[in-house]
Amino acid sequence: MAVMGVQLVASLFMASIMQKMAPHWSFSRWLLCNGSLYRYKHPSEEELLALAGKQKPKGKRDRRINGVTDEKPPSVPRDIDLRLESCPITAVDALVLCYFLEYQWYVDFGVYSTLVYLFTESYYCLVDPQEEANIGILWCLLTVIFSVKIFSMVMRHYFRSTEGGERSVCLAFSFFFLLVAMLVLVIPEKYLELGLHAGLANVHENLELFLKEQGWEWMIPVSKLTIRLVLVGLCSFIGGCLTFPGLRLAQTHLDALKMTADRPMVQLLLHASFLAPVIVVFMWIKPISRDLLLKAPMGKETVQIMSDATYNSVRLWTIVLLCLLRLAVTRYHLQAYLNLAERWVERMKREAGRIAVLEIQRKITRIYCYVTVISLQYLAPILLTFHSTLLLKTLGEYSWGLYPEPALTSPAFDAAPAPQLSDEAGKDDVRAAVEQITGMLSALRALFTPLFHRGLLSFFTWWVSACQVVAALFGLYFHQHLATS
Repeated sequence: MAVMGVQLVASLFMASIMQKMAPHWSFSRWLLCNGSLYRYKHPSEEELLALAGKQKPKGKRDRRINGVTDEKPPSVPRDIDLRLESCPITAVDALVLCYFLEYQWYVDFGVYSTLVYLFTESYYCLVDPQEEANIGILWCLLTVIFSVKIFSMVMRHYFRSTEGGERSVCLAFSFFFLLVAMLVLVIPEKYLELGLHAGLANVHENLELFLKEQGWEWMIPVSKLTIRLVLVGLCSFIGGCLTFPGLRLAQTHLDALKMTADRPMVQLLLHASFLAPVIVVFMWIKPISRDLLLKAPMGKETVQIMSDATYNSVRLWTIVLLCLLRLAVTRYHLQAYLNLAERWVERMKREAGRIAVLEIQRKITRIYCYVTVISLQYLAPILLTFHSTLLLKTLGEYSWGLYPEPALTSPAFDAAPAPQLSDEAGKDDVRAAVEQITGMLSALRALFTPLFHRGLLSFFTWWVSACQVVAALFGLYFHQHLATS
């Protein structure tokens, strides 16, 4: 593989910018701390006791009765006239947020990886270097890996919780998505045109040739079964990780609609954003997507609206635009979450009895401190879908429609054994290592063809959207019917 030249320089330059610009300007920090989001301050103990008609609590010496100290925490009636004070979120306030550093690094990395990909795409359009590897693929792949890592980090946070049954919900949905993944793998291509069956068949053929050449024929059935088991297990894990982001999305969507009741255009954007994963799922269902556009019924005749290549480009552009739309309404969802503090106070006023002062302060503070976790749950599926789409376009050899789509190439796998190093060649260890690495990369490139990438990445993009649809629809039902009952 040739040296990546201009792309490598641009990648290193972008990494240097990311490191030096982060303390001064950060998109993730701007998203939270530009003054458009308002948090609610928790009332002090003196304010709560004043609303309850009590005086300031006495000191320890004054509370001693016959040598015994009264350690009972102060409490107030639940129906006190409490009104929370709000203020814009600042950069100083954000430093105490849970997982703020992880949130800032992840979102900024996703932004910079997008810029690197845009540069490499422009470079390929202008120069068309046949021998250079697209380094934008590496950045997008890292973003996908970091997205899965973020999901696992948040899910571990729920697993450590001993209240609310979050662990049981994750396990139940993981098992459900395991069954759904096994069902999806057997759906014929005429209904669900992911191309996964053709891609797996292609990689199985190349893998069979490779294993036979290495004398590992007994590994052929095991490897085929292993690939499918790994794929099903990954689907179950991704489904479990997307469970709580989907449930939270449903809640913030409903709250955002109530918050913008007097703004119909914003509500239209919120509805379109919420239905974005549904549109992505439908675009790979062949009878209601490709067949309808390629053979549109017009009376007794059928009219072809677009070609196969055009439809592939339109599908990529649609996913990108839907991701940008969901990013544009991020603040409405985050503000809807922050408003939970005020809603909780209003609900508390309708209850009878007393409540500890510390519990009120803790509840309001906890809602604010977890705003970065909610931001990760909202933004991580967007970045994951967006960058998996970019990988699908590049590795699957699709086109954005600005130039003709290249013919799908599937090079024959070269099963020739690797050349044995002679004694003279062994003297130059560096050259020998380079030749071995180059040979391995060439073998992997021939093993995993664009046909396989199309099937795998189409399935991955479709599955991420399908998991969001299932979790969000269940969240709508839960918050509208079960949570209020």
